[in-house]
Amino acid sequence: MNYIVQKYGGTSLGKAERMRSVAEIVKSSLGKDRVVVALSAMSSYVKAEGTTSKLIEAAQAAVSKGTFFNIIDHLEEHHVATIKALMNGKPQEQVIDQVDAEIKSLKSFLEAISVIGEISPRSHDVIISTGEKLSACIFAGLLNSMGIDAEYVNLDSLVDKPFSEANNEFYEFARKRLKKIIEKCGYKIPVLTGYFGFVPNGIIQSVGRGYTDLTAALAAAAVGASELQIWKEVDGVFSADPRKVEEAVVLESISPEEAAELTYYGSEVIHPFTMEQVMRANIPIRIKNTLKPDVPGTIIDPHVSNMISAKPATAVTAKRNITVININSNRMLMAYGFMAKVFNILAKYGIIIDLIATSEVNISMTIENIENIENLDKAITELESLGTVSLQKKLAILSLVGRGQKHCVGLAGKMFAVLGKEDINIEMISQGASEINISCVIEDEVADRALKVIHNALVK
Repeated sequence: MNYIVQKYGGTSLGKAERMRSVAEIVKSSLGKDRVVVALSAMSSYVKAEGTTSKLIEAAQAAVSKGTFFNIIDHLEEHHVATIKALMNGKPQEQVIDQVDAEIKSLKSFLEAISVIGEISPRSHDVIISTGEKLSACIFAGLLNSMGIDAEYVNLDSLVDKPFSEANNEFYEFARKRLKKIIEKCGYKIPVLTGYFGFVPNGIIQSVGRGYTDLTAALAAAAVGASELQIWKEVDGVFSADPRKVEEAVVLESISPEEAAELTYYGSEVIHPFTMEQVMRANIPIRIKNTLKPDVPGTIIDPHVSNMISAKPATAVTAKRNITVININSNRMLMAYGFMAKVFNILAKYGIIIDLIATSEVNISMTIENIENIENLDKAITELESLGTVSLQKKLAILSLVGRGQKHCVGLAGKMFAVLGKEDINIEMISQGASEINISCVIEDEVADRALKVIHNALVK
């Protein structure tokens, strides 16, 4: 019997009735496959109100010697109320005791941080890991109360030896450990915490908030799963944002390369690190809807990459709130190391580039509007030693994605002609050698209109 790995996000688990629905999905999968479950922390549709956000808030309060007890008490009340709504009797008592123990441990840890007045990346990881521990122990308890053998698996000590960086060696070690842990569960359903132990430089800094996707991917690669399922509250991957483009449709299948481009340029399909782990192992990923479990969803299939697509464009997406940095300097001409100096300055201040266009005397680069304005100001000051620097704000990156582009002559011309007819000005153009993505920079205020006209002309 094959394994499938199912990852459920925080909003799919945010309320008792939603968690029960997820348990029914897991139950319905058991006849065909052995199931491994990876869970995020419980959350609401407002990210700032989710468990992980509140834990980060509590950590910040502890460092500044503020009041964090109220935040943690509120989280405990919500989780205990969920347990009481889901199960009765001894199962309820056991899970409440587990939650109580985790909360007490967390409060003691936060008190110690409050005394010290500072927090390390490892300590920060310990705090946010509580969210996944709570959701996983509750969900395992729910499955057991339904007569389904499940085992709560806390992965906070998965990586039990030091690594200087989260490289291939790090992930290989994590996969091997996961394989042993999952196999040790036998025929019980392993309910994995989304947090999988300390990552060099901290899990938020190194991986980001989507780290449960990565945990699920590592588990799928570890056991050679037949499929990794990412369960959300959408029917799959759309050809455009359905909130902006009424004609957008769910894509039956896409290649990993297309999914990666769509994720990077605004569609939030799946965490890029997740894609890398499962595609190496040749495992397909399916995006499914917890609210409509019978809908087939979208499959990200590694075998699709080598097939010729009948359509030149698969989807169109937009990345909003973009800033362009222009550096103009005659000193670029025949100057060795100029580009390296630019990138070193940006790397020094943690500024990530999306697109880049160059001429002999000019470099234009797009960056997301970063939270740390002070870092941007410092970077610009250093860049001004290389030439004249100017900024353009309130822009968007419009990306037309499709593996069929390389077989379609003149697609870029058609895209720009459609935008020209709509009087949408193009600030910057970029196309990679892979010929899977044509991107351009436009004003943010016309991005919705651009999405619609490009979708209807070239994707629909």
